[in-house]
Amino acid sequence: MNPQQQLPREVKAIDTASLLRLEERADELGFNQRLDPAWVMANAAPDGTHYLWPALWNSLSHRPDIPRQLRCELLLTLRAGERVTSLLDMLPDDFTPLPRVTSCEEGMQFSRLLDRVPSVGEWLLREGEGSSGRL
Repeated sequence: MNPQQQLPREVKAIDTASLLRLEERADELGFNQRLDPAWVMANAAPDGTHYLWPALWNSLSHRPDIPRQLRCELLLTLRAGERVTSLLDMLPDDFTPLPRVTSCEEGMQFSRLLDRVPSVGEWLLREGEGSSGRL
């Protein structure tokens, strides 16, 4: 991969099943930023829409066999309709085919929410759950 490669500048909208697959893949690959797939299954809205935005390139210098990953900001919709943020590392080949947001209004809504909603960790503390699950 070209070290000067630009970050993709598009928001992706995914369903819960797709999010769960991405979290499981990140877990299998041992990526640093991911949620516990069991936590996602228990807390994500089954019919929710979740959003991904690439924030930076990440490399595992101690694992040169793993290519660079995209570290994405994740806006996650929970079962009760609340939204929280997290980070998710993924391979570019897993990010590229995901459906992108094509509506300017939906993209702007994502951007506004990303800056205002709590992180998963903050939400867990507020809900009194401590830090259960991988954050």
